[in-house]
Parts: sequence; C-alpha cells; structure tokens
Amino acid sequence: MKQYYFYIHSESQVIFLSSKPLENKQLVFVWLECTLDDLEHPEQWQQQVYAQTHLMMNEYHIEDICNIDHPSNYDTTEDYDLLIFRKLVTPEDGFKQVPQPDHDDKIKMLNPAELLTTPMSFCISPYYLISVRDSRNLATKQYVDRLNSMLDKDISQLGKNIRLPSSPLDLTLRLLNVVIDRYLDIRLPLTQRVTFWQNQLLQSSARFTQWQDLFQENMALQQIEYLCEEQIDVLQELRDDIMENQSQLTGEFSLESQDITLVRVHDLLSHVERVQKHVTRLEAMIKTAIDLHFSAIANQTNENMRILAIITAIFSPLTLLTGIYGMNFEVIPGLKNPYGFWFLVYGDDHDSDHIDPDVYF
Repeated sequence: MKQYYFYIHSESQVIFLSSKPLENKQLVFVWLECTLDDLEHPEQWQQQVYAQTHLMMNEYHIEDICNIDHPSNYDTTEDYDLLIFRKLVTPEDGFKQVPQPDHDDKIKMLNPAELLTTPMSFCISPYYLISVRDSRNLATKQYVDRLNSMLDKDISQLGKNIRLPSSPLDLTLRLLNVVIDRYLDIRLPLTQRVTFWQNQLLQSSARFTQWQDLFQENMALQQIEYLCEEQIDVLQELRDDIMENQSQLTGEFSLESQDITLVRVHDLLSHVERVQKHVTRLEAMIKTAIDLHFSAIANQTNENMRILAIITAIFSPLTLLTGIYGMNFEVIPGLKNPYGFWFLVYGDDHDSDHIDPDVYF
C-alpha cells in the first residue's frame, strides 16, 4: 500500500504531491494505491485502511474487490462510493498469454479467442481515494510511476503543463482514461483478424474447414461487446451520481466544476461506445463474409450442374442408340443395312433419297 498526499499551495493555488503528511499545509485529498497482493489478509487490510482514512470498508465490498471475476459495478454508501471497472488485458501487461494459433503474422498482435480482463476497484470519498489493482496492470503502473517522479518536488521544479488531479473523482477519471484509451488500440488488430477470416472464407481455390476457430473469434467479439455494455452502464451510473451529489465525490478544494467533470465522463463513455460500435461492425462483417461464402458455394454448385446438364444433353442420344442396339431380338429392322446407323443418327431427311426401302426393310 502506497500513500500519496495532494496539497494545495496557499499562494499560487497549485496542487503538489507528497509521499508523507506535511504540517501547516492545506490537504486536498489522500490516495491509497493498493494491489491485490495487499488484500491477502482482508481483515488486516481493512484495519490499515481505517487507520489511514477512518473509513470502515464494508465486508461485502471487500469480498467484491478480492473477487477477480467480479463484473463491472457501481455502488454507493454513506461514506464512500465503490466503482469496479474491468480492464482488458493487453500484450503490454505482465500476464501470461495463451499461445496463439499460427494463422498469419498479421493477427498475432492480439488473440481475441483468449481475452483476459482484470478488475480495478475505486473507493471514492470526498477526501480519500482507495484504489486496488492487479500488480501486473501496467497501464495504471505507468501512471503511478509518473506520479512518483513528481514526489516531494517544489512547485517551481514542476513543468507548467503538469497539472495534478484536484479531487479523488478527478484522479479516478484520469486512471479510467488511461485504461479506456488502451481499448481503442485493440481495434486495429481485431480488424486485421476479421480481414484474415474474410480472405479465408472467400478463397475459391480452397475449402474452408476452420469453422471452430471462426466460431471462437465470433464469441470473443461478443465478449468484448458485453464488456463494453457493462462499462457503459457503470459510467452512466457514475455520471448520474455526479449530477445528483458531486460534493460526496470531490470535496471542497476541487478545482473541477460539475460541467467539466461531466465532460470527462462523457469522453470516457464515447470511447467505450466507439469500441462497442466497432466490434458490432466487425461481427456484421464476419456474418456478411459467411453469407458470401455460402453464396459462392451455391453459385459454384449451379455452375457444376449446368455443365453436367450440357454433358447429359450431349450423351443422351448416344445412350438411346446404345439401348436400341443392345436389345436382344433376332430381327431388327435396318440392322444389316450399311446405312442404318447413319439413318438413325441423322434422320431420314439427310439420306432418304439414297436408301432403297426394299433393301432397308
């Protein structure tokens, strides 16, 4: 568990960061940055949080935080609000990736058939933010490393463009923004995978047999779509809570107005919705490719039937002649006539003038 203390300068009204409590400084809020490893003993962690913040975490909320499979959720209490947000694991994270199918080099950037997600939990109060993440969540770790580089630095040493969060809610939105921006990065590899399956389905020279793999790909896209739906619901609940009671989430020293905070939330919503719409389009592209695949098979079947019909039409008269000359009768009219075969093939209009009826019959 790491503690970050955000103070506001009395003269310049600029927020600066400290790793320890400071006397005679105006405290804005405190961030307790935890990992799931810190919750190995939940009761002990609960007492540590209470000693730091005087917030008694609900036991059921602690169980939800420890549950690595808990879906995205938003819940409110009298002392704090709990936000659980599932992060999509990207190749940059330190998770062990499942071996990917050796289809094509273009689609090895991400294997949606083996999608992994990890929860991020935020306990938001007016003056305290308690966050819990997986230690392998490198997206959040990079943001923490940036804050560590600003610890205990004088205001004059910080860049003019560096602006630290002014409330627990502001910091939560910034962390969510880092996570959600990674969602936008998966659109390209997902599109490349769908393009690969389109090419496989529409190849006329090879028979498509990878239906099981294609089914898993489609299920993975549905999984991303459901994940986006959960996140949209959570962000909408957070937005509604901000509109109804922002003071419980920000505190008195927040420099963010309600309108600016809502703009930040709407920006996060739009990013998730963009991913969801993109995945929906990819699902439609796969469905269209499957329809074209079966249409191409039907057209090829029709072409084969046409060729067979032409061959049948050519050989049908010969089959008839073979049947006639293969009959077992002692007396067949025209059998011994040298012109009998040509007479049957070409008809009597061609050679009737040259045939003696007495000899023929």
